[in-house]
Amino acid sequence: MRTSSASRPFQRHSRHLLVLATATLLAACSRPAPTEEPVRSVKLLTVGVGALQSNLEYSAEVRARVESRLGFRVAGKIVQRQAELGQRVKAGQVLAQLDPKDYQLAADAARAQLAAATTQRDLAAADFKRYQALKDQNFISGAELERRDATLKGAQATLDQARAQLSSQGNQAAYTTLVADVSGVVTGIDAEPGQVVAAGTPVVRIAQDGPRDVVFAVPEDKVAQIEQGSEVAVRGWAGGEPMAGRVREVAASADPATRTYQVKVAIEGAQAPALGSTVYVTPKALSHVGMAAIKLPTSALRQQGQATAVWVYDAASGTVKSQVVQIATADGNEAVVAAGLTPGMQVVATGVHVLSPGQKVTIYQQKVAQAPVSKAQTAPNSVVVPALPGNPATTGAGPAIAPAASAAPAAATASAAH
Repeated sequence: MRTSSASRPFQRHSRHLLVLATATLLAACSRPAPTEEPVRSVKLLTVGVGALQSNLEYSAEVRARVESRLGFRVAGKIVQRQAELGQRVKAGQVLAQLDPKDYQLAADAARAQLAAATTQRDLAAADFKRYQALKDQNFISGAELERRDATLKGAQATLDQARAQLSSQGNQAAYTTLVADVSGVVTGIDAEPGQVVAAGTPVVRIAQDGPRDVVFAVPEDKVAQIEQGSEVAVRGWAGGEPMAGRVREVAASADPATRTYQVKVAIEGAQAPALGSTVYVTPKALSHVGMAAIKLPTSALRQQGQATAVWVYDAASGTVKSQVVQIATADGNEAVVAAGLTPGMQVVATGVHVLSPGQKVTIYQQKVAQAPVSKAQTAPNSVVVPALPGNPATTGAGPAIAPAASAAPAAATASAAH
């Protein structure tokens, strides 16, 4: 079948559109070429053994060696408290008082019983004296005199009992006044006026004057290294001269709340800091200064799952591989490696988060800027023109310096002359 000449341009246009559509579909279906991973430049450091510089330091508190918790020896209601927190007290000073009325009444009753017992003893003594005279005249039997003697001894025993009871009641009345038995500083108040306390309930805490201890706590894995009598360096939080101390006591059991062991250090040959002040202690038994260890900057470490790893550089292939390491502790801003590396290895120091295992890298070379040429270096290229009399260009206070003629312009002039 023939086509008309009018439809031919339309067919050619349709075929052209079909070719374009096919090319577009083929281009869309084809996968783009993978981009090559760039070769990164890394900074390397060579693993070596260095000496540790840091020590284990703990914060501590200054406390009195003996701290007493004072309380009333009898029960009652507190009517007055003279001691205040932080107050310095002396031995014999009144700290607090109970209501003494009941104890005074008991003392009065004991005093009355003593008076009655004294009367009965005096009466029995008079009877015994009379019966003694009658016995001397043989008017009574010996048995009757013995009965009077027993009555006298019973009355004397009752008198002694009443006297002791009065003394006890007098002490009870005196116990209603709480008195400091030592000189020191009030470090705590455990009861207030109006409160009813039982006998022995702590009311005031006093830190006794005298030797002071520095108290700090150590974890369970360090307490075995601290022995009684070992040296400890002490320095104040607010500064001042360092002090020397020795371990005086190590707790035998851990604190139930913190699970740490309390250590007490006695300060030697120096004025102890104020009570309650903060100090820092460095036990010599826990010192690691001078010990050889492998140290790495923290920028070389990365987290690999639950472990710590570094990138080790392979000089033969120019690639990096991951190496798991074990960190023991910190030494300043560096980490101490306990296992995983040996001296001589090369590890990546920075940029560890952008690398992958087996990736090719290049060693970073620091660019050194070329030093600029100073003016002093151009001095040999200058000539000194001596001052000539009558030459206005050279008159002055000193010799004039003119630049030397360059060889290049001279050569150019010679060629032009030819």
